Amino acid sequence: MSFTKSSVLKDQATHYCPGCGHGIAHRIVAEVIEELDIREKVIATAPVGCAVLLYDYFNCDIIECAHGRSPAAATAIKRVRPENIVFTYQGDGDLAAIGMAETIHTANRGENITVIFINNAIYGMTGGQMAPTTLIGQKSTTSPAGRDANNEGPPIRICELLSSLDGVTYLERVSVSSAKDVIRAKKAVKKAFTNQIEGKGYSLVEILSMCPTDWKLSPKHSVDFVNKEMKEAFPLGVFKDLTSS
Repeated sequence: MSFTKSSVLKDQATHYCPGCGHGIAHRIVAEVIEELDIREKVIATAPVGCAVLLYDYFNCDIIECAHGRSPAAATAIKRVRPENIVFTYQGDGDLAAIGMAETIHTANRGENITVIFINNAIYGMTGGQMAPTTLIGQKSTTSPAGRDANNEGPPIRICELLSSLDGVTYLERVSVSSAKDVIRAKKAVKKAFTNQIEGKGYSLVEILSMCPTDWKLSPKHSVDFVNKEMKEAFPLGVFKDLTSS
């Protein structure tokens, strides 16, 4: 078998930094959309953040949303056009900071949408500020001495937080820091989209991703940071799956 680029992705030079995990996540989502043969039905909502140019990469309908409001926009689209497959693609600042209220209430209502959540533990696009998911001791432009639990609190774990909500159907945390992880991540994303196709409700896949530029690490050491540091703070696994019961 030879590797070919998914037809859901456009021929577009990347704007992402070397070693960034967004490109891998894009490929995974595009391949799933192609394999499920749903491209003509897909409507995505783009975030404010590094993936703000989502529409430059995906060959499907995409709506740009105000910062953090993707879940609200996705809710409206899905309710007006229930025949469409709607997904949000959001970073930790967009989903877990300014958009936290939208995230929680959309999940609590059990909206039949798919959420792709990129967790790179920092604000990427705006210069490397501390995010809700920044690790204890991790340095950023707004926590130059490292995140302090006594001052900023511990990092927020979205899958664990949402798992208590009755409206949530499926939550899984994966990574793109190894070939094995990428295979598992694709299975999770495919399950999340399949849940929506089958009308099973709200699904979120959290993807641990590298950010070499704002972590001030090489691409190789960024992978090590995910494997040795992020996975300890954010354990991989399925946190809720009502479809298996």
